[in-house]
Amino acid sequence: MAISKDKKQALVAEMSELFANAKSTAVAKYQGISVAELQELRKNAREAGVVIKVVKNRLVRVAMSKSGTYESTDTTALTGQLLYAVSQDDEVMPAKVLNDFAKTHPALELVAGFSGEGVAQSTAEVTALAGLPSKNQLIAETVAQLLSPVHDVTNALSGNIHALLDGVADKAVA
Repeated sequence: MAISKDKKQALVAEMSELFANAKSTAVAKYQGISVAELQELRKNAREAGVVIKVVKNRLVRVAMSKSGTYESTDTTALTGQLLYAVSQDDEVMPAKVLNDFAKTHPALELVAGFSGEGVAQSTAEVTALAGLPSKNQLIAETVAQLLSPVHDVTNALSGNIHALLDGVADKAVA
């Protein structure tokens, strides 16, 4: 069934807005994925703060050309049945969500990606991006590294104070 011109314009406007606020976009072929599996992917993506869209590639190209950031981006990889995973919060999550889902559903195949700056990414780059830790993991690791010296100092001081008190207690008993 053909989509009316108004619906196409609404889809282009929606995709333009998504791309304008996106930190990262990952693209994957979904041919051979059942509706139930696609719903599972959408659920996983929603939990991770990622929006999954299935839109005609031509409409995505129009939306990208209307965006100042993506107007000169190479879109030659956008062929076939594709779905678009977009995140407005995390640069890694769209690639990570699709890559994790592709591990259990081989019919889903990563094709390309786009950075928030409008740079096209190859399949290898998107896969490498999916291997990185999430933003929250990186923050937690950084905080742990920053707190490590503080914990070391307090542990050393507390050990020395205990030894001193034990020595004073032994002296008092003798």
